[in-house]
Amino acid sequence: MRTPAAEHLIRQRIAALGRVLPAARQGDVTSLHQARVATRRLREALPLIARSEKAEKLTRSVRRLTKALGPVRELDVALLILDELDDGADAPRQGIHRLRSAIIDERRRLRAEMRRQISSFDLDALLKKSVAAARKTGAVGGKRDPQHAAAARARVGRRAQRLEAAIENAAGLYLPDRLHDVRIGVKKLRYALELSQGGNSTRGSARLRLLKSIQDLLGRMHDLEVLIARTRGIQSSPGASSLKVSGDLDLLVRRLETECRQLHGHYMAGRRDLLALCHRLIAAAERGARSRTTAA
Repeated sequence: MRTPAAEHLIRQRIAALGRVLPAARQGDVTSLHQARVATRRLREALPLIARSEKAEKLTRSVRRLTKALGPVRELDVALLILDELDDGADAPRQGIHRLRSAIIDERRRLRAEMRRQISSFDLDALLKKSVAAARKTGAVGGKRDPQHAAAARARVGRRAQRLEAAIENAAGLYLPDRLHDVRIGVKKLRYALELSQGGNSTRGSARLRLLKSIQDLLGRMHDLEVLIARTRGIQSSPGASSLKVSGDLDLLVRRLETECRQLHGHYMAGRRDLLALCHRLIAAAERGARSRTTAA
């Protein structure tokens, strides 16, 4: 008996999360990142396999896990960036060491809460409820059954519309909050597109590569902005640093800001291609909607 498309999809996504969650619970940096990505991919898939009310309930459960992983992952990235900076010949080392020490202390505190939330997350129950919901959708074909494919394409169109709006809102200015919205939009469109077409075709692979490259670029920019905020937080703390350390922290902020400006220039260079991709995906979704209306 052939596994329904919706059930196959959800089993695949939950299995991917289950493979990395134990190591993430122990604080493994790579597994923690993979677990967070797996939760996002799972959240993108759930609305395609369940009725709206049930999908939202399941998604909320997974979203709580995403949020539980986020703060520790953010600190892991900050430590990796500091390691990169510390390798430089003229690195402001006292400032870096002061910031690293503060981040390590915070990570230690947050890991305990993260482990508690992962331990309380019932993956087996999620699988059981999701599979039951998937079976109710009535999909009976293989992974590419028409009903599932049409829903995935329509979702891609909606994601592309939201990303287009975020790009236009950010315009050409360096505004971190608006660029963060673009980053989130790119991420969601990428995961929706994976479900719609995968990476098997040349065109599909090229589209996913573009989205991933922009996501990585904006993600790096966001991580630097977070680190800048943490650095300034230490600087503003009474008696938190000596004059030398304060000077090093000033230098560190300037270096991080310089890289952010450079990354924004790279983003602007790819902005037109990103908008063009949004336009193509929106148009494809509209054509699909018209075809379904005509067929009905």
